[in-house]
Amino acid sequence: MKSLPSPFILINSAMSADGKLSTKERKQVKISGKADFDRVDALRASSDAIMVGIGTMLSDNPSLTVKSEKRRKERTLAGKDENPVRIVADSQAKTPVDADIFKKGSGKKIIVVSKTAPSEKVNALLKNPDTKVIVADPVGSGRVDLTEMAKLLKKEGIEKLMVEGGATLNEGLLAAGLVDEINIFIGNMIIGGKNAPTFADGSGFSENNLLKLELISFEKIEDGILLKWKVKND
Repeated sequence: MKSLPSPFILINSAMSADGKLSTKERKQVKISGKADFDRVDALRASSDAIMVGIGTMLSDNPSLTVKSEKRRKERTLAGKDENPVRIVADSQAKTPVDADIFKKGSGKKIIVVSKTAPSEKVNALLKNPDTKVIVADPVGSGRVDLTEMAKLLKKEGIEKLMVEGGATLNEGLLAAGLVDEINIFIGNMIIGGKNAPTFADGSGFSENNLLKLELISFEKIEDGILLKWKVKND
């Protein structure tokens, strides 16, 4: 169990049968189909916020919106914005000012930066409507402190945070003991490549400190399988 104030954090990801998120060129690949896309959309609609790392933002330019009009209406009727808060963990404020999160769909955006993020880039991001920049770098390391970020997002009223990658952010959150649940769709393909990103890159875990998971459920979806895991942060 997590002892620090933090949202419930769920990582959702799709990977190939050999554990790759994309190709060696880091080009996005369609790993799952319509049924899984709809599952992900429902998961987004049920979340308070959706987060990606700056690598995913720069390579994929995701809008992170709820696609279903019905689900957007249900959120509105419940007194929420059409879309969850869209968050980017972005130490040096590299998020493009014309990224799709600013152009597509209504709702709040939060860019989480370090103390060394260039002020001109921060100010440019703040010119976008409904956009807030949060500094999560208590010691001035030049990198977003994920534990501090979780505390600050909790103060923003975010109770359920859905994370959609990438590999470095996933590993960082797991290493910090911040993740509660992992949902992984494993598709029916092999991508290969030693430089292709896996689910959790970063520095990794040592043999004596491996992160343990508890299987919640498994489900065949089209030609792949969805695994749901509880993270044992003991």
